[in-house]
Amino acid sequence: RFELVAIAVFLGLVATALLRPLADLWARLVPRPLAVALALVGSIVVVLGLLALVGSVAAGEAGRLVGEFRGGVGRISHWLEQPPFRVRHGTLQGLHQKISSFVSAHRAALISRALSGANRVVEALTAAALALFCSVFFIYGGDRMWLWFHAQLPEAARPAWDRAARAAWATFAGYTRGIILVAASNATLVGIALFVLRVPLALPLTVLVFFATFIPLIGAPIALAVATVVALAGRGPVIAAAVVVLIVVIGQIEGHVLHPLVMSWAVQLHPVVVAISVIAGSLVAGVVGAIVAVPMVSVAWSVLRTLRDGP
Repeated sequence: RFELVAIAVFLGLVATALLRPLADLWARLVPRPLAVALALVGSIVVVLGLLALVGSVAAGEAGRLVGEFRGGVGRISHWLEQPPFRVRHGTLQGLHQKISSFVSAHRAALISRALSGANRVVEALTAAALALFCSVFFIYGGDRMWLWFHAQLPEAARPAWDRAARAAWATFAGYTRGIILVAASNATLVGIALFVLRVPLALPLTVLVFFATFIPLIGAPIALAVATVVALAGRGPVIAAAVVVLIVVIGQIEGHVLHPLVMSWAVQLHPVVVAISVIAGSLVAGVVGAIVAVPMVSVAWSVLRTLRDGP
């Protein structure tokens, strides 16, 4: 599918924006091909090691979390039956029975979706392989690739194309590095707070916050809402309330400190444009669309502004 190829090329560009400076640094010490290999292999080892660590932590806490979650559900039910909610016990039992009946009635459909998810894993691995292939050539010889394309253009159009391409890459690379820095800062703050509050699955939730931050405006709050549910089930309403306070504080830090400080020079878009871009991207291509919408709109605006202002 074309969407798969587009995602792979996008990931290759992301890897290039992140790893090209590292490869250039290595190239001062070793030949260029070896520098590219060191940058790519090193990053892959770090990512796979982090995923393995998260998986082992999640597997180790799974059994304990199941017991805590069951007890937490009971505490939540008891809490809802008390003032000011006063939900009737029969209503909660009926809701539980409806959920159980739905799962039983749609078990075959759920299994089918799980199997189709296996096909998506294969597609994801294919996209990852293509992204790795693209990133190798982008990092190693991206400049030469652009010079070849530039030479094929009409001579009169070359200066404008060159200005537009340089502006587009500067914006894309700046956005990519900036959002990584913002995501890492968010995840660090959230991780420290979750570990201090002893919320179950603190490390996997921290990684979730890191990746969710790639969706502007709504990603991090959604991830922290998941952390709130886990905290409510595993540690009770007091800790869950503390996590809610955390959501507000982290959101303020991200919106008023991190984004203006890190992203303002790379992305000059009004918040309304960002919100519309995220929603439109999610409607067109789901989560992937929500992630790629803002950098694509930022690149388009940067190119338009560069061509409008002239040399």
